Amino acid sequence: MAAVGNGAEIAQLEQRLDQAMGEVFGTMIGLSCSRTESAAPMEGQTIAALIGLAGAMTGTLVLQSESSAAMHVSDLMTGMATTEVDATVRDAMGEMANMVAGAWKGYDPALSSSCLLSTPTVVVGNRYELFSRRATVRIDRAYGVEGSVFSVAVACERAEQ
Repeated sequence: MAAVGNGAEIAQLEQRLDQAMGEVFGTMIGLSCSRTESAAPMEGQTIAALIGLAGAMTGTLVLQSESSAAMHVSDLMTGMATTEVDATVRDAMGEMANMVAGAWKGYDPALSSSCLLSTPTVVVGNRYELFSRRATVRIDRAYGVEGSVFSVAVACERAEQ
């Protein structure tokens, strides 16, 4: 998956995103999470949680997976089995996205205290794609988690100093 923007900055932001995904999935639900280059396109119903960024960096972070993977994460977070994408599954994905965004920005001292996060917006349906014409930084990454794929898309720009 490709990244658009300043090469050195992108590489650092990508490394921090990899670290955030590993930390959140490992700490919160005890699952190993590693970056993958060969992710097949998501099929069927997907669930995407969007977190808005405002302040020192503006834009959006989107965490997306197939519904079955989101239900598995929800089951692990709550200890309750789910058979459909319901409010609990949507809340779990929103919280995972919020934690990933928080950890990601927390690794950058300039963003840690001066970049605010919105409450999650969750979209359920067919493949969701993020488009942002003005984003100077665009990162698209995929992560393998217990045979499932979670994708993260970030489209953002740093505020003028």
